[in-house]
Amino acid sequence: MSVLRPFKANDLFRFNNINSDVWTETYGIPFYLTYLQRWSDLCFTQESPRGRLQGYILGKAEGAQTEWHGHITAVSVAPEYRRLSLARNMCQRLEFASDGIYKGYFVDLYVRCNNALAIKMYEGMGYSVYRRVREYYGNLGVGKDGRDEEDAFDMRKCLSRDVAQRSIRSNGRDMIVSAHDVS
Repeated sequence: MSVLRPFKANDLFRFNNINSDVWTETYGIPFYLTYLQRWSDLCFTQESPRGRLQGYILGKAEGAQTEWHGHITAVSVAPEYRRLSLARNMCQRLEFASDGIYKGYFVDLYVRCNNALAIKMYEGMGYSVYRRVREYYGNLGVGKDGRDEEDAFDMRKCLSRDVAQRSIRSNGRDMIVSAHDVS
């Protein structure tokens, strides 16, 4: 059975099998180290019994007042370990810490609008689309259906502090904002 454990700096030299996916954003080492230093309790990796990294999640806490929340910056699972609920387990661990330690109102993440498989997975975990962010991932031009393929959905899931569920909305796919308006 694999183990979910804190992400360590030396894991950066062992996760190429995870980052080879086209959907995975890859960052520079200083970026990862900043997360491990500032939000170590929101960064985890899944490791097989033989010591192979299967997936990881990077998160942070940010915002102010009722916008104080946990944020999933990256979650990725190596192709050979998908469909084993590893992403779900890592997200749940981050949600638990965002709720219990950071006392956030919600957890959010950004996902490409054309990544239907990931959107379905997140919706199955209780996330909903809060808004569409135009050109979040840049601008490669207009794609299918006249929509920019570099748009992202800002997806959110309420935590226990948001009793009134003000951090989610039912018409999020219709709410479109510019990437410049997102902090």
